[in-house]
Amino acid sequence: MAAKLTQPDEKPASARGRLRYVVAALILRETSGVLEVLICQRKADQAMALKWEFPGGKIEPGETPEEALRRELNEELGIEAVIGKPLTRVRHNYRNGSAVDLRFFIVNEFQGELENRIFNNIQWSELPALPSFDFLAADLGLVRDLADGKLL
Repeated sequence: MAAKLTQPDEKPASARGRLRYVVAALILRETSGVLEVLICQRKADQAMALKWEFPGGKIEPGETPEEALRRELNEELGIEAVIGKPLTRVRHNYRNGSAVDLRFFIVNEFQGELENRIFNNIQWSELPALPSFDFLAADLGLVRDLADGKLL
């Protein structure tokens, strides 16, 4: 069983912001020998409108990162995902003073049909094409590494 992520009082990341603990999935598939990842575009009325991201969300108190990701993927995409190995972890400070501690996990397997429940758009992308999308700042390093073949 995975260890619980402790979040002691979520200490402020700066004078204006707080550190948020977040998980995201790299949902992968292979089509004709080409590896693709599912990417999602935020809606126009959300913070960081129309930016692209990997599906996932906030870790709630008492959840492991894996439990949080399984819940978020069900809420956002209607799937029951098998959460695979952790890929990387990023801490990003936004200009507005907020910060995010973001853990990325591999998902190679899920049950159910993908259903866009909250996004403006969802689509499969080949890894080298990822930099052509306008991703959230916290995802940019990972996007570059994926496109360059450094992680998968």
